[in-house]
Amino acid sequence: MRKSRTPVLFALASATALVLAGCGEAGGGGGTAAEGEGSGGSDAPGCAEPAGGGRLSIATGNTTGVYYILGGGIAAVLTDNVEGTEATAEATNASAENIQLVCAGDSDIGFSLADTAADAVNGEAGFEGDPQSVQALARIYNNYTQVFVRADSGIESIADMAGKSVSTGSPNSGTEVIATRLLEVNDLGTGDIEQQRLGLPESVQGMKDGSIDALIWSGGLPTGGITDLVTSLGDDVRMLPLDEELPKLQDAYGEAYTAGTVPSDTYGLPGDVETVAVPNLLVVSDAMPEDVAEDVTRAIFENLDDLAQVHPEAENISADIATDTGDVPLHPGAEAYFDEQG
Repeated sequence: MRKSRTPVLFALASATALVLAGCGEAGGGGGTAAEGEGSGGSDAPGCAEPAGGGRLSIATGNTTGVYYILGGGIAAVLTDNVEGTEATAEATNASAENIQLVCAGDSDIGFSLADTAADAVNGEAGFEGDPQSVQALARIYNNYTQVFVRADSGIESIADMAGKSVSTGSPNSGTEVIATRLLEVNDLGTGDIEQQRLGLPESVQGMKDGSIDALIWSGGLPTGGITDLVTSLGDDVRMLPLDEELPKLQDAYGEAYTAGTVPSDTYGLPGDVETVAVPNLLVVSDAMPEDVAEDVTRAIFENLDDLAQVHPEAENISADIATDTGDVPLHPGAEAYFDEQG
């Protein structure tokens, strides 16, 4: 039974809410699922079912990023359309931290870049030797790697970042993963730059006051923080094209990286900018009950018009590609929903 709908603008308010733990007690890499209630498929414990099925928490990202805005919209949609559910969204450092929160039982749903999520399930890179029991509800929209430099920085390419002050994103974020890999494929390490591990709001402020030469960001289009940056600095900031970086990333790290374009009108740029795109996933613990995962997936995909009022990237969420989650297994509850759609 569908609950009566409140205005979609509630999404923006819910995004600012503090999150109450929506699942089981954290510990040892995850909560404990009630026997027989989880979806199975992993030896590692996952989240417990929310008490009374009442609360769901969504781990999002930086406050000026798309994860945060869209996460608030999803919280509103779930609250309005999943009977007896109160969903809230929390600001986080994004992908890697979100996976950790989900596996620890501190969040029920998390946004993640597909490359970071693949590392997690395979126990690679930042999750070396510690595979995480996450599954996907769906592939959603793409993130675009957005590298902006001050016009007076002398940076014309990633290789030129040596010795410069560069924000590589929040610690344990998907942005940080991509930033580190961009440096590595150009024979640079984080020790070769003046690394600043800052969230997007702090990165933008550093660009404005001249304490940072460049920032690397992975996000949807448009990202509010980047809009602020370009509006404030105008011709004093430039976006670097990354088309020459794409084959290097693909050779080193696989096909999760694809070609993407940031249209000029996204931020009022002089022209379109070729860059690197990575799909986003919504991830959950493998112990999320199948009926909960199915209800959540249904609510999201049957209310995409409402989500598009919160952020236009929701227009790029489609059931046609939702099950293409790469190395991250699709949760059986989500699979049941998509199978039902034919």
